[in-house]
Amino acid sequence: MVPVEPVEERRQPRATGGPARPCVPAQGSARSYDGYPEASEADAARRLPERHSIRDQVLAALRDALVDGELSPGTVYSAPALADRFGVSATPVREAMQQLVREGAVEVVHNRGFRVAERSPRDLAELAEVRALIEVPVMLRLARTVPAQRWQELRPLAEASVAAAAEGDRAAYAEADRAFHGAVLALAGNAQLVRIAEELHRRSQWPVPARRTRAAELLADATEHAVLLDALAAGDLPVIESLVREHFHGAWS
Repeated sequence: MVPVEPVEERRQPRATGGPARPCVPAQGSARSYDGYPEASEADAARRLPERHSIRDQVLAALRDALVDGELSPGTVYSAPALADRFGVSATPVREAMQQLVREGAVEVVHNRGFRVAERSPRDLAELAEVRALIEVPVMLRLARTVPAQRWQELRPLAEASVAAAAEGDRAAYAEADRAFHGAVLALAGNAQLVRIAEELHRRSQWPVPARRTRAAELLADATEHAVLLDALAAGDLPVIESLVREHFHGAWS
């Protein structure tokens, strides 16, 4: 598990050069392609805070551990034990675990700690269905209005997901996949849409199913991003719908 380095607990703007995050590309008009005002950089910063406090670092490490399978479904973990592994006090660990409780990744076990939630195949299928109900109509609408060049600006995010998948790094791929989908949906200019889609994305990624996803499966999942961008740029609506629905039932299911 990645160690956590103690830092000052104060809000700071995110440093440049970090991992890509779901946001509206900087270029373009002040309005989105779906009629809503585009989110400013300040708005994006408020939605996606910097992982700078000890609590935020612990939360990020726990999320990675869930995706990587280091924290096993059905297993109970105590805050003090996790704190020892991270080299921090139990307080930020408890705070981070409470956030994971709200996200549905773990549940409280009285006087023992936190149990990692177990996902059934039906749970994952239902999450995939809900994600498709939200994202497919939005992408079809954006395909009719967003210029082809704007889709090309998202190409680096698609490439980042392929690079992470090629390394077999599940946590890095999860971040890149979330960044790609967030950037696409952000073109609709609806911050609530992006927030809800991100929450569903997280719920669909952890805890990982018993069957470990192979690097080849991650790579196949990642390459669909570039194909989707091509379809969006071409306005090929049937291909877009098919790709998105199949993508949500891919490597994470």
